[in-house]
Amino acid sequence: MASIVCFGEMLIDFVPDTAGVSLAESQGFLKAPGGAPANVACAIAKLGGSSAFIGKVGKDEFGYMLADILKKNGVNADGVLFDEHARTALAFVTLKKNGEREFMFYRNPSADMLLKESELNMDLIKNSKIFHYGSISLITEPCRSAHMAAMKTAKQAGVLLSYDPNVRLPLWPSPEAARHGIMSIWNEADFIKVSDDEVAFLTQKDSDSEEAVKSLWRDHFKLMVVTDGEKGCRYYTKNLKGKVSGFPVKAVDTTGAGDSFVGSILCSIAKDNSIFTDEGKLKEALKLANACGAICTTKKGAIPALPSISDAQALMSK
Repeated sequence: MASIVCFGEMLIDFVPDTAGVSLAESQGFLKAPGGAPANVACAIAKLGGSSAFIGKVGKDEFGYMLADILKKNGVNADGVLFDEHARTALAFVTLKKNGEREFMFYRNPSADMLLKESELNMDLIKNSKIFHYGSISLITEPCRSAHMAAMKTAKQAGVLLSYDPNVRLPLWPSPEAARHGIMSIWNEADFIKVSDDEVAFLTQKDSDSEEAVKSLWRDHFKLMVVTDGEKGCRYYTKNLKGKVSGFPVKAVDTTGAGDSFVGSILCSIAKDNSIFTDEGKLKEALKLANACGAICTTKKGAIPALPSISDAQALMSK
């Protein structure tokens, strides 16, 4: 059984073959597998951890391709379902000149939105150490109910709950709906990873302010990490707080960097959960996660750019 189960969407990202252009200006697109929870599952497997993915794709060529990519990357795909009535989700993602992204989604509805509670492989969840999820699966029914049931099953089985909100505003009816939906399950998590931009969005305050970050902290959390792009990250536990610097690299595409970071930190937690209380171990784990995130930005696409443990150690030893 996999020690870390990732739940949610898996889709195809279409990335312009020329960097620094808008979607309208792009002449051609490269097809890349994506979807944050699936990226995290692949990141874990690539780092030598054991992961599974639960989600739904269309019973179409893209759906089969995605399930195949999971298997090729060493992810347990027993929780993958194929929907006969809906297509695999597509996203067009462009990288502007600064490496930042612009998204356009095709989900009307897509297969991942139609996952039902009755279809969930609950045994995978019950037998894992960590259950990881995002917020996109909360946007519509029946997927939202399936997500809530999966979290409840994990909690009852004593599995650690890991949440990366992964804000994608174009998918929500409004920014207010996104804020409300994302925060609706905030208190359930044990571990939260949130980016500086997401802190600003969720709190409507400056993400550098301690007050903003404090408003997101809950006393039962084991760990909350705020990622600050190339600057590194900030960490908060009940008794610890601090910063770990990032690694300067030439960024080509930031897609998947956060997922690579999360995959790395979840691997470390699954191996040794004393990192929640041992600051030395925590800093070492976050340094490794920063290296993984940095390496991921140096290539196009998320899954193809995910580093191995030796890639990350090579960057750290530089």
